[in-house]
Amino acid sequence: MSSFNQAIVRTGGKQYRVEPGAVLRVEKLEGEVGGSIELPEVLLLGSGAEARVGKPLVEGAKVKGTITAHGRGPKLVVYKFRRRKNYRRKMGHRQAYTEIKIEEITG
Repeated sequence: MSSFNQAIVRTGGKQYRVEPGAVLRVEKLEGEVGGSIELPEVLLLGSGAEARVGKPLVEGAKVKGTITAHGRGPKLVVYKFRRRKNYRRKMGHRQAYTEIKIEEITG
């Protein structure tokens, strides 16, 4: 297995471009702060002419990282309203996230 400098991974229904040393916030994942995590759903490895594209995933590719934090994002206000019907609903939402520091990309 060789090491690559860039990859596109899928987690939490979203896709992220990662490289070693990058810190990203993804949808909440299981694990403790300081523990290691592996993202197996790699869609693309490398960049330029040597890029390997998966169909849909790249075989044997993995992205390894360390969980640096768990938290919740900023508060969003969800407000539902129907004019002339005396209908109002106000609700808040804070999305949970996991912060990951990417250590290694292998394939």
